[in-house]
Amino acid sequence: MNRVVSFELSSQDPERAAGFYSTVFGWKIAEPNWGYYPATTGEADKQGINGGISKGPSDFPHGTRIQIEVQNIDETITKSVDLGAQIVREKMEFDDFYLAYLVDPVGNGIGLIQYK
Repeated sequence: MNRVVSFELSSQDPERAAGFYSTVFGWKIAEPNWGYYPATTGEADKQGINGGISKGPSDFPHGTRIQIEVQNIDETITKSVDLGAQIVREKMEFDDFYLAYLVDPVGNGIGLIQYK
């Protein structure tokens, strides 16, 4: 199985969104990295996931995406497209992981993440 490991909130004003979630829900928001504000939503010993807030691109300016960890991002992209998904962002490389954005066959935005 491939597990949901994170979420991403897209906003045209991520700093304001970070302030909202920090104040209302007590999330710990870290300094941005690549324009992405990591959000810790609870203690490690409690059930739940962490995520982050980023400036949404023009094709996904607002909304929430889940990030699903996969073992092989290239194979997962191919399988997804074969089953009707569309690629929004091709595989991107970051320091510790690869990331791609897709839209599933019914219109939900998802992220695929493969840790190095």
